[in-house]
Amino acid sequence: MTWTFWMAVVVVILTVAALIKRFETRLVLLTSGLVMALLSMKPMTAFAQFDKSMTSGALIIAICSAMGFAAVVSMTKCDLHLVALLTRPLKRAGIFLLPACAVVTGIVSVAIPSTAGCCAAVAPTLIPLMVRAGFRPAVAAAAVVSSITPAMLNPGISHNVFVAKLAGMEVIDLIGRFSSTTIGLTVLGIVVLTATCLVYRDYRPSEAGAHAAEVVKTAGGKPLPELPEKPNLFYALAPLVPVALLIIFALWVPGVKMSVATAMLIGMIYAVAVTRTRPDASVKQFFDGMGKGYANILGIIIAAGVFAAGLRAAGVVDAFINYLTSANEVAKLGGAAGPFILAVLTGSGDAAAFAFNEAVTPHAASFGLEIDRLGYLAAMAGGFGRLMSPLAGGMILVAGIAGVSPLDVVKRTAPAMIAMAAALYALT
Repeated sequence: MTWTFWMAVVVVILTVAALIKRFETRLVLLTSGLVMALLSMKPMTAFAQFDKSMTSGALIIAICSAMGFAAVVSMTKCDLHLVALLTRPLKRAGIFLLPACAVVTGIVSVAIPSTAGCCAAVAPTLIPLMVRAGFRPAVAAAAVVSSITPAMLNPGISHNVFVAKLAGMEVIDLIGRFSSTTIGLTVLGIVVLTATCLVYRDYRPSEAGAHAAEVVKTAGGKPLPELPEKPNLFYALAPLVPVALLIIFALWVPGVKMSVATAMLIGMIYAVAVTRTRPDASVKQFFDGMGKGYANILGIIIAAGVFAAGLRAAGVVDAFINYLTSANEVAKLGGAAGPFILAVLTGSGDAAAFAFNEAVTPHAASFGLEIDRLGYLAAMAGGFGRLMSPLAGGMILVAGIAGVSPLDVVKRTAPAMIAMAAALYALT
């Protein structure tokens, strides 16, 4: 072990501490990567990786177009019509209201894969609905935030695009390979959360409505959207159009390669047409959303790439890979436990998963694993860790809507996330 290796270890520890203290994620990762590259006397390694990451065509096209479409869906309020349509039959489901609300959230998450965006769309309706039915606010919030795993079925989600690029395969093929695992893990999470609700005695029909006053109508000082009383079916279908197009062309029209960007653009055209929104305002919103997608999502990917480049320059990655080569099972455990624990500590699953997948996953074959399998494992594990962290943005959002502490929500989500992480490790 060289002195640069041990200096890099110190930098990594300081990086984790800075992320726990909620410093800007991109700043922390960029700074850490540059410091490690400088200590290793290879500063250009970090800058070269920065250039490479910020011009990665496949990532930019898919992620930015997906975020642009999401911005248009939000502007036209098609997402709210989808939520209203899905929640109408739920009012008299009894104890089964919890898994029903979880399923609704899961379906919406496929169309709105952003955790905060999905929770902002469904939580103002589902949490009060559950509270009035006799569920305590904390478990109502947990039912929403813990049910976004199906978002991994969306071809535009950044982790799918990133892992597919590493594995040299189409995004839709990656999703198809792990779709049954994703759905199975979702079902497991709902079952465990329902059992946790019964253990905590969080469902008391005799107290229906007793906690309704605790549920606030704002979160973070921002007004929450009101759902339409009569949802429009054509509006509600708009968020699902790109996903449907990608699946249809992949399964039944394989001769035509439908890209993620093409599907998102067609989805935008459909949303504008059915809502009769001004095209100039819609296009402006689409490109604004693309810019935010580059800044907020690709920004983390770029920063994680610089961080990984610093690790490589310091010799940490080579040492880690050499160890994993001689202990294959540890590589799989590291892919699950590393992103999971870091996400719990920091509230961000993206930073942990992207850093691991950038540095380690490309070498999966050298220690007996497949790139797509290890990449999927790290991405999912980071997501599960985030959903049992009181620091996660989505967790804070639903806790604010429910009027409870994020820690109270975490007590309900933690058993489900631990069970899902264990099952993920066993299945992959």
